[in-house]
Amino acid sequence: MINPVYSPDSNRYDNGMKYRRCGRSGILLPEISLGLWHNFGDVNTFANSQAMAHYAFDKGITHFDLANNYGPSYGSAEETFGMIMKKSFMPYRDELFISTKAGHDMWPGPYGEWGSRKYLMNSLDQSLRRMSLDYVDIFYSHRYDPETPLEETLQTLVDIVRQGKALYAGISKYPKEAAGFAYQYLEERDVHCLLYQGRYNIFNREPEEEGILQQARENGTGFIAFSPLAQGLLTNRYLNGIPEDSRIAKGGFLKKEALTGDTLGKIKALNELAIRRGQTLAEMSLAWVLKDEMVTSVIIGASSVAQLTDNLKGIENTAFAPEEIEAINQILK
Repeated sequence: MINPVYSPDSNRYDNGMKYRRCGRSGILLPEISLGLWHNFGDVNTFANSQAMAHYAFDKGITHFDLANNYGPSYGSAEETFGMIMKKSFMPYRDELFISTKAGHDMWPGPYGEWGSRKYLMNSLDQSLRRMSLDYVDIFYSHRYDPETPLEETLQTLVDIVRQGKALYAGISKYPKEAAGFAYQYLEERDVHCLLYQGRYNIFNREPEEEGILQQARENGTGFIAFSPLAQGLLTNRYLNGIPEDSRIAKGGFLKKEALTGDTLGKIKALNELAIRRGQTLAEMSLAWVLKDEMVTSVIIGASSVAQLTDNLKGIENTAFAPEEIEAINQILK
C-alpha cells in the first residue's frame, strides 16, 4: 500500500487554535507549539513522527521547535523533520515557523558546544542541510556561555540574520543580566530579539520570580515556555506509581528521585483541582502557563497523536479564578 500524498486539513486555521503576537513583532505564534526534543529521533518510528507532525499542522500548529542535538541520536530529530519536509511540508513551507538552536554538546572537540562564532555558524549550516531548508525562521543561542565574550555570540546571531540563514534571532535559558545585555546589543544592530525560550511550569516559576517574563515584555520580546508539564510530572501518568513505559522508568532526563512523596502529594492535589475545573492535570498545567498574556506560546512534546489531541484541549479554558490561583499556590507551599 502506498501512502497517499499529504494534503493538510483545509480548516486548519479554523480548528480552535489561537495565535498570540510575539512581543513587538509581526509574528503570531500558535498558543501550542510542537517540540521535537524527544520522540522524533532515529530510535523512533518515522511513521509515528510523521503522523504527529501532520496532525499538529492539521490542527493549526504552525511552529515546530528543534535544536541541533535533539534525537536521540544527535541531529536525528532534524533529519526526521527534513524527511517530513520533503515528503509533506515543502509546499507549505511559508505557513511554517521553524526554529533550531545551538549551544549544548553536539560534536567532540573544543568547537562542538557553547557560544563561539565557529560553533554557531557551523552548527546552523549542518542543521539546514539535515532539515532540507534554505533558512530557519528563528535561530537561538541555546544557552548562555560564561566563557565566550557575549558580544561574539550575539554578533554571530546578527550576522546569521543578515545572511538570511534565519529570519529572526532568539535566546534560551539566559540569566536575567545576560538577557538584558542581549536585548540591547541586538536592538542596536536592528536585529530585534524575537523570543526568549525558558523552562516554565506550575512547579518551576523561575521566569516569573526572577523577572525574566517581565523583562522580555519590556523589551518587546516574546516568551515561549518549554517543559510546561515538568517532563510528565504534571500529568496523570504518575498518580498511581511509575508506569513501565514512562520517562522515569526509561531512565531519561527525568529521574526517579524527582517523584518524592511530597511531590506526589502535590500532583494528586493539583489533579483534584483540575477535575473540579473539568480538565485533566495536563490540560490544566498547559492552561496555567498560558493564563498570562506575557507567554506567547507553550512547547509541548508528544509521543503519539492521542497525546497531542489531549494536550490541545488545554487551550480551551485558560482562565483561572483568583481562588484557583490561590489554591495552586497553597498546594505548592
